[in-house]
Amino acid sequence: MDGNSDASTEWGPFGRPLFEDAAARALSRVGVVDVGSNSVRLVVFDGAARSPAYFYNEKIMCALGAGLSETGRLNPEGRDRALAAIRRFQRIARQICQGDLTAVATAAVREASDGPDFCADVLRETGLKVHVIDGEEEARLSAQGVLLGWPGSYGLVCDIGGSSMELAEIENDRVGKRVTSALGPLKLRDLKGGKKGRRAYINDTLDQLKEQMGRQRNRLFLVGGSWRAIARIDMERRGYPLRVLHEYRMSAKAISATAKYVKENDPEELRQRCGVSASRMALVPYALEVLKGVVRRFKPHDIAVSSYGIREGMLYEQMPGKLRRRDPLIEACRFAEAKDARLPGFGKALYHFILPLFNSADEDRKRIIRAACLLHDVSWRAHPDYRAETCFDYATRANLGGLRHSDRVYLGLALLHRYRNRREGTRFQDLYALLDEKMVQQAEVLGKAMRFGAMLWIDGSDDMGRLKWHPKKKRLLLTLPRSATALYGEVAEARFLSLAQALGAETEVTIARQS
Repeated sequence: MDGNSDASTEWGPFGRPLFEDAAARALSRVGVVDVGSNSVRLVVFDGAARSPAYFYNEKIMCALGAGLSETGRLNPEGRDRALAAIRRFQRIARQICQGDLTAVATAAVREASDGPDFCADVLRETGLKVHVIDGEEEARLSAQGVLLGWPGSYGLVCDIGGSSMELAEIENDRVGKRVTSALGPLKLRDLKGGKKGRRAYINDTLDQLKEQMGRQRNRLFLVGGSWRAIARIDMERRGYPLRVLHEYRMSAKAISATAKYVKENDPEELRQRCGVSASRMALVPYALEVLKGVVRRFKPHDIAVSSYGIREGMLYEQMPGKLRRRDPLIEACRFAEAKDARLPGFGKALYHFILPLFNSADEDRKRIIRAACLLHDVSWRAHPDYRAETCFDYATRANLGGLRHSDRVYLGLALLHRYRNRREGTRFQDLYALLDEKMVQQAEVLGKAMRFGAMLWIDGSDDMGRLKWHPKKKRLLLTLPRSATALYGEVAEARFLSLAQALGAETEVTIARQS
């Protein structure tokens, strides 16, 4: 009941939680500094290692790679700002990280003639050694970041930085072929020859990349700040209701429409509406030229934005195999339950109690049901008037890996119904449009089933009872053990009838005979 048993079989297909495993605990409060061509960022990971939370996340737009094509050296102003940022990051890390920071530098530092001098300055002033990685290693780490968020993914990872763009194929949880190029927007902005020369350079480079990578017609994963900025603009153009970048989907047609939208709008007004920085917005037109070319050559069947990249890939690198194979969603939900629920472990009992209502659900849907049961009580500290909204917000906006946007809304709607019968009149109604009518009804049933099941809290030695659902006869049967009859009071009965109403069912309640 409390998750302390060693028997992994009782956890079903999800396996025993691993966030308390020694190897997983070693990955808490891990700090990473990413010295990119455009920005320098510190991320400190914490929480469930397989689906880490961002305990600390700070970015400085230094533009180290600005002017690199012309001078061959790092941008002097950017160099000073980067060094100041790293001094700050090292000071912060001493207070909040359990181990030493890991720092990597990418295209700008590896290509600049004064890159080694910059790394020496960082080491002398902060004691932090900067590991300068080559393009193929950058591609591999970015691809591993995608695998952290999407276990079992397959397709082509496209990571764009300020001075470079990398491609890597992923399949069967492995990174395959990978290549690097100088198609970063900072490089393209400084390229001689104007628009015509830039277009020729982009086309020639992409043709070479296509020849090196071969046929890649699966999903295209977009990693990098410029791609995320384009996704924000695409959301604004479409009026898309869920402003979560991770797992946001676009099509080739949408990318062309967004490129036109950027040309037709004032850049300053557009960036303010979309929440894009001025320095990033200046690079968007160059990034769009590259993205249109990538899509035209590789013809992916699907395009997904990944918020996970090189920094998450560095964390994934340190994970043991048994942790990598875990579902990031389930591990994160278990961690939240263990940390925040009033009765940790009850989510598992609740899952098995309500599962008969979803016998026809496939494994993907059961996975979301399991997540909902684990999260059903983590927001109990919120004011009762706002618990439903707090739950919905958490499900739709929290850092949860392995969730499509429609899954987020389904999960959020189920948790909303865990605390209230009606979904009308909330500020989330626009998001319901991401689900079809059948999914909305199923989320309501799930939420009301959890709402009823939560009334039957018991300890590990007791039986909650059993639900049996006959969908053709529209009959919902509840069998309670005598030990639980006292829990079936007026409020519990009202919630059971509300569940039956959501199912369009007649009810029957029986008391099990004592054996």
